[in-house]
Amino acid sequence: MEVFCQGEDIKKLIPQREPIMQVDTLFYKKENEACCGLTILPDNIFCRQGYFTEPGLIEHIAQSSAAMSGYDFFINNQPAPLGFIAEIKKMNIYSSPQIGEKLQTKLMIVSKIENMALVKAETYVGDKLVVDCQMKIFIKQ
Repeated sequence: MEVFCQGEDIKKLIPQREPIMQVDTLFYKKENEACCGLTILPDNIFCRQGYFTEPGLIEHIAQSSAAMSGYDFFINNQPAPLGFIAEIKKMNIYSSPQIGEKLQTKLMIVSKIENMALVKAETYVGDKLVVDCQMKIFIKQ
């Protein structure tokens, strides 16, 4: 998949920094959808016994949503805003990714009202669905 933004450049889209950063790639951004990625490294703070934990998956989805939103601020020469998880629902975790695997999270904005967005997320390792959910994100402006 083509890469739109990665590495240090991703810091222009999200406010998080190491060691909490859980997004390293923005593959694409369209009006109401995006796809972000993360390569799970051995020193990731959300890894336990060789696996990426559930809190890490949640944080990765939240930061992917932040990158999707942050891109719009970036192209308008504004800093990435802070975002907060307001609600998680309909979450299904099908498996725990292992160290070295690459996550791809597809996001779609289901609805948006002022500073609140409802995002549908699906995270894959290759073509295997790892987690899906709906997440409400509040953007502080």
